[in-house]
Amino acid sequence: MTVTTVSQQRRGAQLAAPDELAALATKIAAEADGTSGELLDGYLQTLAEVSVSRRPPSDDELRQWRDIGARAAELGVPMRSLVNLYLRATWQAWPHLPGVRGPDATERICPVGESIMRTADTAVMTLAEGYEEVQRWIVRREESLRREFIDDLFDGRDIGGLAERAERYGLHLGWAHVVAAARGAAPFVDGGLIARQVETALRPHFGTRDALVGTKDGLLVCLAPQRHRAVLDEFVRQLSLAFGADTSWRVGIGRPQSGAGGVVRSFEQARGALEIGSRLSLPEQVLRARELLVYQVLRRDTAALSELVTEVLEPLRTTRMGAEPLLNTLSAYFDSGSVATVTAQRLHVGVRTVTYRLRRIRDLTGYAADDPRQAFTLHVAVLGAQLIGWPKQESS
Repeated sequence: MTVTTVSQQRRGAQLAAPDELAALATKIAAEADGTSGELLDGYLQTLAEVSVSRRPPSDDELRQWRDIGARAAELGVPMRSLVNLYLRATWQAWPHLPGVRGPDATERICPVGESIMRTADTAVMTLAEGYEEVQRWIVRREESLRREFIDDLFDGRDIGGLAERAERYGLHLGWAHVVAAARGAAPFVDGGLIARQVETALRPHFGTRDALVGTKDGLLVCLAPQRHRAVLDEFVRQLSLAFGADTSWRVGIGRPQSGAGGVVRSFEQARGALEIGSRLSLPEQVLRARELLVYQVLRRDTAALSELVTEVLEPLRTTRMGAEPLLNTLSAYFDSGSVATVTAQRLHVGVRTVTYRLRRIRDLTGYAADDPRQAFTLHVAVLGAQLIGWPKQESS
């Protein structure tokens, strides 16, 4: 975007010398945080004219200021620096303007001042309009690039180019990283209340270089270097604060992995931990993949797991009550340390009901829950059934 040049056909009385205005512009820019004096292009000349004619800014001047504001945004000049440059130019140019230093200036000083300040206000507002228009475009572009980067990073696409793109966000993918993935009752979305609240809360503690927070497949994900594990602890804490009394959320945490491919693996482990927690109805809100390795081993060979479940538990389908009550009894029995009284309390049934069901399971399957070796097979089969969704999966 280029700055248009305002026509040099000026109206009005004799103005300040161009050399004097150019020298003044150089001096003002040098004192205004090093902001380029080129961004004042034509402004001092406009002030000089207005001080004599008291005319409003022309359409060409408004267009030029809008373009200058856009150019400043593209150059990365902060808005406060641009405003400071123009306000400083206004008060420093004041005593040099022809309408102020003339022989009859005393009588005209108030109207001239009003015209000059009105022009300065219009200039600043028009600069801001152009600046913000480009800044909105830049923000949308950055959001789009960030969204694309997060998708590629956690999907494992463009592995070769990810390291270079990651530097834009302060990430060094050669380091070992850990991924945490949070799931709520409703999917997380970019810009959503909780996602925005958690990311904003993390920024003062760790900045943008030690934590990448975004959404992926309805999950709120946080990527952190292994050496900064406090990031994940704070991520969980902020989630808890954001949800308040709502305990429907869970966080899965993957294992540390190196490289761009390692990020994908850690993410899959975090997502797998959430899936295991849901399948097995685990009570913990924070599920760590390293603590669930045995379940991950079971999930790796689904065919063998399905065969085990079918071989051991299929006879439970033949009962009048169906497989689920007996399967739930076994699950509660193993979770309670194989104590029938505790199992009965968990299921809200009598102890006799529990012992009857256990005998019925032994008769149907040939496996006794109170025999250590047979109990192990039964327990693995029950866990496998929960992981693959048996018997609902089979009947659907």
